[in-house]
Amino acid sequence: MENVVNVSTRLVFLGLVEMEKLKHLYCALSIITYLFIIFLSIIILFVVLTDQSLHEPMYILISKLVLNGIFGISTLFPKLIVDLITSTKTISYGSCITQTLFVSVFAFFEMSTFTIMAYDRYLAVCHPLHYVTLMTNKKVINLIIGSCVTSFLVILIAILLTWRLPLCENKITNIVCDNISLIILSCSGSSLSNIYSVIASAIYLIVTISVTVFSYLRILNVCMRISKESRQKAVHTLVTHLLNFSVFLIGVFFVIIKYRLGSITLPITVHILLTITSLVAPPLFNPLIYGIRTHALKIKIIQHLRKIKVEPEWIKQQL
Repeated sequence: MENVVNVSTRLVFLGLVEMEKLKHLYCALSIITYLFIIFLSIIILFVVLTDQSLHEPMYILISKLVLNGIFGISTLFPKLIVDLITSTKTISYGSCITQTLFVSVFAFFEMSTFTIMAYDRYLAVCHPLHYVTLMTNKKVINLIIGSCVTSFLVILIAILLTWRLPLCENKITNIVCDNISLIILSCSGSSLSNIYSVIASAIYLIVTISVTVFSYLRILNVCMRISKESRQKAVHTLVTHLLNFSVFLIGVFFVIIKYRLGSITLPITVHILLTITSLVAPPLFNPLIYGIRTHALKIKIIQHLRKIKVEPEWIKQQL
């Protein structure tokens, strides 16, 4: 029989062991990246919340995306920074399960937000005359709440199933806990948790990606038949959303690669890079892309920064 690890024991992050030699450098980079993302995100949230003209569905969704980004990086960086400073390389099983829940919530919330944003732009471009009645602030908030509740319930079931799994190992080849890592550590690779996670994730991705792709294709189709000026505006919006959606899909793609190669020995550095890309890239690029490419939001950000006499070089170049 395989030895079962007592869940009361602490799990070891091999990624943190790998980072130990250059921990001060990694710690500094983590702090800078974390604060930079928080700063960008708070600027966008503050501008949208305080400016009445931005209280529209699209900006509510951008705020939701940015807020989810803050939540996502906060599941990684604070603990990572403390672990690097204190040279801690372990985590309790309960804390690992909690971190797994948070990481999964971030990913599912991100996907659902992109889907609602695609649907919102589809209504705005394909049904412009009825947009104000089809997509009100109340409706978009209801969509956000509904998608969040559904996503959380799907994730919670997966986490509860994983929690019951007996572990045969206690070494996580990463710097953060996630559901796939815990399933790999379990004694049964074909467990109910594994089957449920694969099926639930596949269905969720198929539904959300299908709605998103359908919406963008319809937008593209309309762009081919409208005036040049309207087409440029629609294409600009489409490209902005596609840039952010692509960044997120790259992260999802890396997670899938990690899962498919779970039984193959990969350098720990590769696991760390896959995690960093999937968790950090979306929260980093979302506020950057929307802050620069969304004209109304960019103008409001510039106005607020001028009030506090902060005007970076990249903003001057936009004027």
